Amino acid sequence: MSQEDIEALRLGYEAGSRGDWDGVLDTMHPNVVWKTVRTGTHQGHEEVRRFFADMTAAFEEVAFEPEEFFERGDQIVVFLRLRARPSDAGEAIENVVGHLWTMRDGKAVRCETFPRREEALEAAGLRE
Repeated sequence: MSQEDIEALRLGYEAGSRGDWDGVLDTMHPNVVWKTVRTGTHQGHEEVRRFFADMTAAFEEVAFEPEEFFERGDQIVVFLRLRARPSDAGEAIENVVGHLWTMRDGKAVRCETFPRREEALEAAGLRE
């Protein structure tokens, strides 16, 4: 694992905050697997792009702010603050989630999301 992989993920989160899904997908392998508790598994750039579009459709503004990175082998756990403001001018929603990334050759090949911190760490074989 390298600092370059962490920087690639940071750039992907920044691109997502701008709504630049091409920029996000540039950090991912073409056959990337994105797994969530709520929507299941999405594979490949087109499915992941649709997932992002569906996830953000009801929001006027979305920000992805990575707060912590933990490395183990080819995996990186990222704790991410997600802020979203609904299009109907409602109050902003804020949540912290865990992403477990698997990286190969500078690209993300898999991301699994976790609603709780301890689950993300455990999945990577890490503890606080």
